[in-house]
Amino acid sequence: MDVQNDFCPGGSLAVKDGDRVVPVINRLMDRFERVISSQDWHPQETVHFEKWPPHCIAGTEGAEYHPALNSDRIGLRLFKGTENRDDGYSAFEATNASLTDYLHAEGIQTLYVCGLTTDYCVKATALDALREGFHICVITDAIAAVNLQPGDDRKALQELYAAGCLLMESGEIGCL
Repeated sequence: MDVQNDFCPGGSLAVKDGDRVVPVINRLMDRFERVISSQDWHPQETVHFEKWPPHCIAGTEGAEYHPALNSDRIGLRLFKGTENRDDGYSAFEATNASLTDYLHAEGIQTLYVCGLTTDYCVKATALDALREGFHICVITDAIAAVNLQPGDDRKALQELYAAGCLLMESGEIGCL
């Protein structure tokens, strides 16, 4: 989810220590046959920027993947938040492809979610996946939160757990 320059240190909507998830995600990608990513891909003007500073504007350096992310492993790249009246928090809101259709066509039933931001995009994607009938594992050492309010990360994880998401660290994946 959204491991983009604008969400990492130095970006216009930087998540504290957002870049610390990159090495964990790179290691995780080698464990899976299919890797899907989402990217905020906002237009220059959008209602989304009434809530947030401008970030991840389509085609800009800020919208690109963090340079250390091994993007060669990404098979499906989803763009979200592409409309003027669209927040696009969830990867299920992608405008260039249907994530639900892709997952069903590939016979995928379980999703392992990681990236930025725990309290918005990760949470929205995981909750939408549950609503669509998928099993969800959120990789807790491969996520980071905006934390507009202190503790938003903990609240998001509590909400995800209560909704039925499995929470685990990357080292636990082989134990399933």
